[in-house]
Amino acid sequence: MILIFYCTTQNRGDMVRAPCQADAVMSQALHPADAVHAAPLRQASTTLTLHTPGPGLHEFTRETAQWVAAQGMDSGLLTLFCRHTSASLCIQENAAREVRGDIVRWLDRLAPESTAYAHDDEGPDDMPAHLKSILTGVSLSIPLLGGQLALGTWQGIYLCEHRCMAHRRQIVLHLVGA
Repeated sequence: MILIFYCTTQNRGDMVRAPCQADAVMSQALHPADAVHAAPLRQASTTLTLHTPGPGLHEFTRETAQWVAAQGMDSGLLTLFCRHTSASLCIQENAAREVRGDIVRWLDRLAPESTAYAHDDEGPDDMPAHLKSILTGVSLSIPLLGGQLALGTWQGIYLCEHRCMAHRRQIVLHLVGA
């Protein structure tokens, strides 16, 4: 059986579906003995502990990239998972500090502390933090290409701390690749 992957591209305004370039075409043999020998998939995991001084977007791209490089894989997929319900993860602009401030202010408007929430056991910033976490998400997937995270020039990986006080946050990194 041969699997051919199709790519959708835009050609003069029309969407065109055609086979992808040869390097993206994959084949799978009917019988294991006929299979092309490729590097076996490997997995690696770790947990990063990040100390946050308070609310905001806290970048940890460098730490993540260093760990990925140490795994010695050329291609694969990195999954990041935040083990908390009042913090989250995002990929965002890493050059202009104003972007991060604007994002924090925008999230504060969407989930203000001033609203009377039923859940306020841990303080007035707790329920808004849960809502902000829902909006931004607790997991990310980043392709690994040529041994490097496939991030754009201005992209950074951030922990979004939504609570007012300092916290110790755990981020699980799981890499599958070859």
